[in-house]
Amino acid sequence: MSDEHIFADESPVVRMRVWALGQMIWGAFLAGVVLAAIGAVLAAIWIVSQLLPEQSKQAPSPYGAMDQIEIVQTV
Repeated sequence: MSDEHIFADESPVVRMRVWALGQMIWGAFLAGVVLAAIGAVLAAIWIVSQLLPEQSKQAPSPYGAMDQIEIVQTV
């Protein structure tokens, strides 16, 4: 092994650029992991919904009581 430091001859600007690029790549990796986790949760919900019987998908809306017909009379 060599005792020389590879980055010793580089300017501080180049080292800062390499560090910033590394930080951006790490952030993109973490964002990809979070996106994959969200996709996995949504896929699991979809799979469970496919296992439910068809009658459960044809039930009336639970918000039916909120839909009140308002009759406006004009004089």
